[in-house]
Amino acid sequence: MHNLSLRALQAFDAIGRRGSITGAAEDLGVSPGAISQLVRNLEQSLGLTLLERRGRRVELSSWGRLYYREVSKGFQQLTMATNVLKRVSNEGGIVVSALSSVASRWISRKIFDWQALCPTAQVRIFGQDQEPRLGAEEVDFRITYGRRSYVHEHVAHLFTDWVVPACSPAVLAARPPQSPEDVLTFPLLNVEWESDYKASPQWCDWAKLVHANHSQQLSGLSFTLSSSAIDAAFNGRGFVLAQLSMVQEEIAAGTLVIPFDIRLKLSESYFLAWDRTALEKPNGQRFHKWILAAARQQERLSSPLFLHGS
Repeated sequence: MHNLSLRALQAFDAIGRRGSITGAAEDLGVSPGAISQLVRNLEQSLGLTLLERRGRRVELSSWGRLYYREVSKGFQQLTMATNVLKRVSNEGGIVVSALSSVASRWISRKIFDWQALCPTAQVRIFGQDQEPRLGAEEVDFRITYGRRSYVHEHVAHLFTDWVVPACSPAVLAARPPQSPEDVLTFPLLNVEWESDYKASPQWCDWAKLVHANHSQQLSGLSFTLSSSAIDAAFNGRGFVLAQLSMVQEEIAAGTLVIPFDIRLKLSESYFLAWDRTALEKPNGQRFHKWILAAARQQERLSSPLFLHGS
């Protein structure tokens, strides 16, 4: 078999994609006659008929269909390789994917500290609950949780968060709780994550922690997003077991209050995953180092000074 011409393979791939010689010629910017000649040369090199000519129309033969399936994979791989190089050399900035609540209530707030360090660096953050395919999608860094981190090749621990009962000051205005157990008599807002996560701390867990003597079932509204439950608490709808990483600004501003600082630890940790090419981008290594440092600080802020009951 003679060495195959890359140009001939391109012509054949274009026919398979477009379904016609004319369409392939438009894609490659050559004449239909040139496309036909390139494919004839390819057929001679292979000793196989790739196209069946029916008057002015052509179709892939059975050999052609089989060959196209494999050739197209090669061109897709070449396109992906080119995209990787473009992303690495791209001055357009760093792309960060995070779980929706983390995107809106943690990294989108912390990013202003990064901006102060690197005012010319561009970062795009978007919430995404499905794990991206790092290296295949245009995502450099991913903030994820627990076992979902296992799908990624390059992973580092970020922090383990804690939850604490928080509410709007308006909820306490009429009747401040007199004890931790009294919190359980207020409207309770629940966070129930999707089934592929380990369960988040629930009010029944907090009730056990404070040794509450209650017989009634602890019910209330449930949300699948932590951010939605926190928003409801902010609007005076009741108490939420809020993640400390997500309510720091509200606590500091007094728009959410913690009458009893008794914290429960999440069952799993947050992790940072990244594509190896992300570290080759402008500011990629610096961003990686910064976010790990921000996470260490968050670990200290979220952890209680002492464990309740110890």
